[in-house]
Amino acid sequence: MGRNGKGVLIVVGHWKREHLMKHVIAAALIGLCATPILAENMMKSSPLSVGETIDGLEAAVTAAGATVFARVDHAKGAESVGKSIPDAQLLIFGNPALGTLAMEDDIRAGLVLPLRVLAYQDADGYTQMTWTPAEDLFAGLDIAADAEVVGKINGALNMLTDKAAGN
Repeated sequence: MGRNGKGVLIVVGHWKREHLMKHVIAAALIGLCATPILAENMMKSSPLSVGETIDGLEAAVTAAGATVFARVDHAKGAESVGKSIPDAQLLIFGNPALGTLAMEDDIRAGLVLPLRVLAYQDADGYTQMTWTPAEDLFAGLDIAADAEVVGKINGALNMLTDKAAGN
C-alpha cells in the first residue's frame, strides 16, 4: 500500500486486485443477465416517405380508437445538436382495452407499454417500419407467449402497419 501524493490510498496487493476483479466480473455477469437479449424485431417496407408512413400509421391508430401518445422525430432531434442521421420517426401509441389485458396478467407490462413503431430510411433510401412483437415485449413477464393478448397486439400491429404502408 502507498499514497499517490494526493493523500489517496492506493492498494496494489494481489488479494485486493483479485477481489476487485471478482466484483467486476460479477457485475458484468449481472448486467448481461439483466439485459434482455435483443429481440427479433418485425419489419415491413413502405412505398411512402418516413413522414407519410408515420402520418398513415397515426391515422390508422386514431381510426382504430387507440390513443397516440407521442411522435418523435429522431432526425430533427439529431439536427438540433448539429448531427445528421437518416430520416427516422417513432410513433408511441396504445389502446387501454389491450394494454389493460396485459397488465392484468402482469403489472410490469407497463414498463414496455404503450406500443412503439419506428419508421426510418434504410441505407438504400427505402422506408422501413420496425417494431417488437408482443411475445418479445413481454418476455420475462408473467404473460405467456401464447396468451390471447399477445395475439391481439400482434394482429393490431400488423393491421396498423399495413394501413400505414397504404395496403
